[in-house]
Amino acid sequence: MSTVFDCRDDSQILAGMRHARQAIARGELIVLPTDTVYGIAADAFSPAAVQRLLDAKGRGRDMPPPVLVAGQDMLRALVEEIPPAVQQLVDAFWPGGLTIVLPAQPSLTWDLGETKGTVAVRMPDRRIALELLAETGPLAVSSANLTGRDAAVIAADAEQMLGDSVAVYLEEGYSETGIPSTIVDATSLVSAAEGEAPVVRVLREGAVSRAQLGAVLGDLLEPAQTPSETDESPVEQG
Repeated sequence: MSTVFDCRDDSQILAGMRHARQAIARGELIVLPTDTVYGIAADAFSPAAVQRLLDAKGRGRDMPPPVLVAGQDMLRALVEEIPPAVQQLVDAFWPGGLTIVLPAQPSLTWDLGETKGTVAVRMPDRRIALELLAETGPLAVSSANLTGRDAAVIAADAEQMLGDSVAVYLEEGYSETGIPSTIVDATSLVSAAEGEAPVVRVLREGAVSRAQLGAVLGDLLEPAQTPSETDESPVEQG
């Protein structure tokens, strides 16, 4: 049975955080607030927990979840390389609503789904999420909703959709923006094929605008594509 903690009440925060940490350690799911939308989270290094997350949402392994981190040290531990342009994006938009896809660190033993050797990483701008991540380590986190439904912007909406598939709900009121993160693919900056010009592709427009990205990336930002030209994204679309 699920437990809901209202983190707007100071008397419930410590208990909520403790129960959330314990649930993650047991391989269970939690729902937590972020600056964009509420997320359903699992231990990124537990394949069973990640599969439980996908099952709860009704998703297949072809849409692997992004990973939330508490800071740049965690990012460096998860990815093969941080190109200078990606560092500029991190400096400009983290913590915040930008998810960056990069080649994953080859030494990692995890299974997020059919990632094709990549990982989508974001640092959220929400105190509770960051404090939890600092204690649990990286979490696989997808938008807290059933596939095909709108992402939850308050924990109560997530609970209506996900019910007892989630062990702990951390309620903190409405999300600040309610707009999912922007997702960019920066893999070609690390592993561009011979003769291929490295670019950063926008896989999903969201909290960070294309104009904001262009101000940082300049010519490295791939021009906007028409819907018919856009390839299917290799990451979970939330």
